[in-house]
Amino acid sequence: MKSPEQRRDSVIKDLVLLSCVGLRMVLVHGGGPEINSWLAKIGVEPQFINGLRVTDEVTMEVVEMVLVGKVNKSLVSLINQQGATAVGLCGKDARLLTACPAPNAAALGFVGEVSNVNPSILYPILSDGHIPVIASVAADEFGQAYNINADTAAGEIAAAVGAEKLILLTDDKNC
Repeated sequence: MKSPEQRRDSVIKDLVLLSCVGLRMVLVHGGGPEINSWLAKIGVEPQFINGLRVTDEVTMEVVEMVLVGKVNKSLVSLINQQGATAVGLCGKDARLLTACPAPNAAALGFVGEVSNVNPSILYPILSDGHIPVIASVAADEFGQAYNINADTAAGEIAAAVGAEKLILLTDDKNC
């Protein structure tokens, strides 16, 4: 493919096709490049430790706005335009994901790990033939938002719903 948009559109078309032939799927996404772009607009230089985004209060606010508000709704819209029906969610919705601070939270800030998955909100969406699209933002039991690695969130959700397959798509050159 010649552009990220073409790759994205191709993946969306494939997801919709799989949905049309009866496969039930959950799409879990991150959005690192988009987050970096918005951080640059407000003059914040992204920082990473071992591949994880250092997430202070300002960065967490941007992460949540970008992933939940922009990227999630864009993916939902693209899926809907291709003929399937997508439902946008994040880990905070219906307590789908409960987060806890990452072990190195002192250095990473509001980077979290998944401590619990409550997939009950997903079952009716899936049984009605819709595609849940989940942004990798969650909260702890006190409501504090956390940035969750999307690949990790996808694995935890796949395990919780008893998925037969887990497919990870990434732009990470180290994989």
